[in-house]
Amino acid sequence: MIRAAGDRLEVVQPMVLANASALLAQGKSRLDAEETVFDLGKIAELDSSALAVVFGWTRAAARAGRRVRIVNAPENLLSLADLYGVAQLLPL
Repeated sequence: MIRAAGDRLEVVQPMVLANASALLAQGKSRLDAEETVFDLGKIAELDSSALAVVFGWTRAAARAGRRVRIVNAPENLLSLADLYGVAQLLPL
């Protein structure tokens, strides 16, 4: 689930494969600002599908002429991005 929190969108459910499609769709449906900020600070569990979700949001925003920024990225997301060689592509 993604909920509004001031000028940010907080992701509050695990970013795992079972939730990836729903999180991708929810995030894409909320790309209504010049820059959409997703706060991942409340994520208790994630797997590599979290990277696919973040990059899906980023691609959708770019197609609409907008930007995505990720704040409070969990350390394990950053570690996975390093492992897969895509850390420099994360919109931090």
